[in-house]
Amino acid sequence: RKSSQNNNVKPESSVEHTRFGRIIAFGKHASEQPSSQVSSLNIKELSRIDKTLNVSTSCEILSEYGKMSRESIVKLAENTAYTATTVLDLLRFIAFKMMRRAEDHFSHGVAENLDDPKYGHYKYWSNPLETKLPDAPDMEMHCLYGVGIPTERSYIYKLSTSFGKCNKNIPFRIDRSVDGDDVCLKGGARFVDGDESVPVISAGFMCAKGWRGKTRFNPSGMETFVREYKHKPPGNLLESRGTESGAHVNIMGNVGLVEDVLRIASGASGQEIGGDKIYSDVMRMSERIRIRL
Repeated sequence: RKSSQNNNVKPESSVEHTRFGRIIAFGKHASEQPSSQVSSLNIKELSRIDKTLNVSTSCEILSEYGKMSRESIVKLAENTAYTATTVLDLLRFIAFKMMRRAEDHFSHGVAENLDDPKYGHYKYWSNPLETKLPDAPDMEMHCLYGVGIPTERSYIYKLSTSFGKCNKNIPFRIDRSVDGDDVCLKGGARFVDGDESVPVISAGFMCAKGWRGKTRFNPSGMETFVREYKHKPPGNLLESRGTESGAHVNIMGNVGLVEDVLRIASGASGQEIGGDKIYSDVMRMSERIRIRL
């Protein structure tokens, strides 16, 4: 597949030595090492130690969000990688006030028991892994999204060169000097197939697996469909945003998407509009994700 920049978009499973589950890694080496060789930090223990430190010297405090020692900053970045789960602990440590506000309104976990009354709170509604579809077997769910554009998935960080000075900035920066042998790693960011904003696995997983068939997230077994729109950049300036764009916002002008939406809204079933239409590796990637359904 080709993007608007003529860069090949490789499926995640075809890139060797890459652990895409690591959202943030400090150093390229940590992003590629086997999990057994990557440092595992106990951030709760680090928080406890920080509270016992003597913070009377202002230069020992680096964070505008809270109080962190220089020792803690260094430990956070020592041969360490953070997954979608542990990166939340990292954010709670370096920006606890911001995360406290955010977690009052949004949740990012996976539900153990969807019948628990706590999941009636609105903060869970935006997370499809902590809520379930309505008991409506005659309904259908459609995941409609663009593919074929390199999309940021994870990042390689470093301690900034200003670390050690007496300031209040968090000294973590994306290491823009890090590049790979192909377009999947460039300027400290790893790219995968997507719509330039959302990776394929985030856009399509629930319709590809999480909601497919009768699962605890889809108790009535309503039918789900994956409809992907392969990105084709505008051929000339007169096309403006393009009638076949798969980009995150410009897809709203994609003729194929508009036609599908109109037909669904007019009563056509997913089978009548052609069923699944898949260009990416989303089905195989979804099968590799282990989650209780």
